[in-house]
Amino acid sequence: MPFNTELTRRLRIEVPVVQGGMQWVGYAELAAAVSNAGGLGILTALTQPTPEDLRKEIRRCRAMTKKPFGVNLTFLPSLVPPDYAAYAQVIIDEGIKIVETAGNNPGPVIAQLKEVNTIILHKCTTIRHAKSAIKLGVDFLSIDGFECAGHVGESDITNFILLSRARQELKVPFIASGGFADGQGLAAALALGAEGINMGTRFMCTVEAPIHQKVKEAIVASDEHNTSLVMRRWKNTTRLFRNKVTEEAIKVERESKTGEFSEMAPFVSGKRGREVFLNGDIDYGVWTAGQVIGLIHDIPTCADLLQRIQTEALQALDRARSFHTATAGQSKL
Repeated sequence: MPFNTELTRRLRIEVPVVQGGMQWVGYAELAAAVSNAGGLGILTALTQPTPEDLRKEIRRCRAMTKKPFGVNLTFLPSLVPPDYAAYAQVIIDEGIKIVETAGNNPGPVIAQLKEVNTIILHKCTTIRHAKSAIKLGVDFLSIDGFECAGHVGESDITNFILLSRARQELKVPFIASGGFADGQGLAAALALGAEGINMGTRFMCTVEAPIHQKVKEAIVASDEHNTSLVMRRWKNTTRLFRNKVTEEAIKVERESKTGEFSEMAPFVSGKRGREVFLNGDIDYGVWTAGQVIGLIHDIPTCADLLQRIQTEALQALDRARSFHTATAGQSKL
């Protein structure tokens, strides 16, 4: 086993790579493939319409892999919030011991999960939020830089600074999230103090990702300029793939005289975004993607991707090590 970090030890995985929870993407096919390849696969709880549907998906994933996998539970503002406690109870009942949490006010559910010693990875976009999560008893922090897909927070701090601040300030181990697609990125994250990385967009562009081939091909054909930020006006800034609907949404956000979110809502519908993944029309609705799309140039299997990341990371670490040479009076480290 070439990697031995706190993440690999605690999660009992071989490669310090976590597949982020992604709405309409985190199904059993992808999670099992990532886990079988040595990383940590993640099912997305709220992709399932009910807690009982999540139970079925957990069992389906378990039939595909004997290795550890986790479940993502994200807490976002909603007029009719999901029954988070019921989803958490299914996670507990099914014996899942690793949960990725994200969003606002996760305290009650984290307490519920910690009663049975669940390992919690909590995603944060600021050091302030990370410190609050530590008080809730999380085991790992997933530090999400401004490059990431989806909800980027309101601070605009990129990972090069954010990860170093985490290293300086936090007393809980952390992983790096946002902008990672290859082994060089993994090596950089480890050098900055992280115990591993979280990848979302990169795993969307794999053979096993349960989304339309045309979406994967659109990611490969894009570069780092092909994302846009929307909903900053309502302090819910989100990074999306730049397409026709995203551009329309930005125009409404910029030109709205009332500032009412209802004018924006039809353009950022999650239902339309889900259809993109099913029908392959990349302009049908909005969908999340990180700036890391500029680093993605192929559609490998998860096994090939993680093997390549391991090889690249070890080569990058060896290369960095080679730059140090002993001088007179010094011994090689």
